[in-house]
Amino acid sequence: MNNTFLTQEGFDKLQEELDYLRKDRRQEVAARLREASDGEDLIENAEYEAAKNEQAFVEGRIKELEILLATAKIIKKEKGGVIQVGSKVTIQEEGYDEQETFVIVGAAEANPSEGKISNDSPLGKALLSHKKDETVTVQAPDGEFAVKILKVS
Repeated sequence: MNNTFLTQEGFDKLQEELDYLRKDRRQEVAARLREASDGEDLIENAEYEAAKNEQAFVEGRIKELEILLATAKIIKKEKGGVIQVGSKVTIQEEGYDEQETFVIVGAAEANPSEGKISNDSPLGKALLSHKKDETVTVQAPDGEFAVKILKVS
């Protein structure tokens, strides 16, 4: 089974979600199932069906998180200025004035709106193993483009 790369923060966040689903959400869904099944014909009870579907979703997510956390490899940040999973990188695309800063994380933790890009994304892959002041060509689905690495931390 493949390892899942996570920062400590990402691991803790997923562990919190798993704890919530196990302790609270399961009981909420079970109560909803009991309530929906009281005295009605279950075959035609839409609320009961919805509760069963939600229960299946919750149990599936619990299983997914258990596997994810069991195979997680916590990223230990190393010094040296070489970009790796866990690095915070500031780049500038050639031909643009705007700078962008990202943290490179594993796919399970990626969230571009929070500035976290996957090491499996075209940009993440291209940046890995490079250093500050290097220019890197990114092979993206829409074509290639170049970025200059301005800062690595």
